[in-house]
Amino acid sequence: MCSQLSSQRSLAFLLVLMMSLPLTAFAVNSTEKPNIVLVVMDNFGYGEIGVYGGGVLRGAPTPNIDSIGAEGFQLTNFNVEAECTPSRAALMTGRYGIRTRQQPEGPPRGIWYGITPWEITLAEMLSDTGYATGMFGKWHLGDAEGRYPTDQGFDEWYGIPNSSDQAFWPDSDSFQKDAGVEFTRIMTSKRNEKPKKGEVYGRAKRATIDREITDHALDFMKRKAKTKQPFFAYLPYTQTHEPVDAHPDFKGKTGNGSFADVLAQTDAYIGELLATVDDLGLKDNTIFIFTSDNGREGIKRSFGFTGPWRGTMFSPYEGSLRVPFLIRYPGKIPARQVSNDIVHLIDVFPTLANLVGGVVPTDRVLDGVDQTKFLMGAAAKSARESVIIYIGNELFGVKWRNWKMLLKEIDEKSYAIQNMAYPSIYNLIVDPKEEEPEKFYLDDTWVDTPLWQVIEEHQVSIAEDAGAPDQ
Repeated sequence: MCSQLSSQRSLAFLLVLMMSLPLTAFAVNSTEKPNIVLVVMDNFGYGEIGVYGGGVLRGAPTPNIDSIGAEGFQLTNFNVEAECTPSRAALMTGRYGIRTRQQPEGPPRGIWYGITPWEITLAEMLSDTGYATGMFGKWHLGDAEGRYPTDQGFDEWYGIPNSSDQAFWPDSDSFQKDAGVEFTRIMTSKRNEKPKKGEVYGRAKRATIDREITDHALDFMKRKAKTKQPFFAYLPYTQTHEPVDAHPDFKGKTGNGSFADVLAQTDAYIGELLATVDDLGLKDNTIFIFTSDNGREGIKRSFGFTGPWRGTMFSPYEGSLRVPFLIRYPGKIPARQVSNDIVHLIDVFPTLANLVGGVVPTDRVLDGVDQTKFLMGAAAKSARESVIIYIGNELFGVKWRNWKMLLKEIDEKSYAIQNMAYPSIYNLIVDPKEEEPEKFYLDDTWVDTPLWQVIEEHQVSIAEDAGAPDQ
């Protein structure tokens, strides 16, 4: 009897203790769908942050961003597309940008068209899986009715429809008001509502918008944490695209110029996002990703840094295509992992779909592959060995393992396309800066076969693609 009473008292004590614990304490071991915070920088080179050789070297330590890698997985061969819109299309759809621009009839759409409503976006997939979806920042995938973020899977949006270079317009002495061009404005919208236009996106607003993006994201995360609904917070920041204007709180803070000030600013904002996830008790049930849409600006005096790689955005070189990628998912993705295996931005869609139990569309070609086993340590190698390289609608080449073949090169001063009589072959381990094509690679002519095979298979796939209809 005494033993039975003791057991009953112990059980009662445990029940009282469990009821007294904060609800957030259970998120650590929750079997619920993980929250997702996805930060995408704009024209942000490989070598900017500390774990990629930047940070202090660039005039501003980045301890908060670096911590994502320390607690998770760092990829040193993460590939994107050469320009903003194709990369964002690839991220949202899991499809190469060129595929999203294919039309049922005629040539591909223009490079900055974006995506049609027919595409199934990452936000739509997550929304269908039960997620609250919020976007805070730059869209650049469509600026007409029916093509804004809240038309394509997001519950709410605060940001800009296109590019930050438009922030120059209101301050230009040459701007002609009768040219049929409107100033860009900050926009807000909610699902099933017409987007509203707010303040003009000029230089003053340029300096404060990333602060506002962060504040909106923090508020979104806190609101959704209270409802226990899993959330997807997408933050495509506007910096470090030109013009690089630090917030007044950070202007002059580093003493190393505007770019370093913005780097310090960004690290502080990431720190706030990470701290909020932790404070909400959601750290172990949140996937946190930091990456970029492409390498540094191509214009002179933009001051971006691509680390050891050649070139800038708008080029087929590694400085354009290889960017930082850090992912943290405590307890699922082992800490302090680093790999130089090839992964591409198109892999994010199917990988997140697997992690959250989402449905991958089967009525269209997905170029992305699921990297779950690789990221979680169940597979030693990436699920992909190759990537296709486009600039605009022109096929430039391919990467396969540590080899790269360019059918075309580009003049880095004029951006003139140079058609090659013979492809340029680079071994990115031997010649990471792509300084000298291997014109006489007699020992390695075998590499022609796998490189051409990847290109030919891709070309057949594109030729057979029915295209993305307008609706």
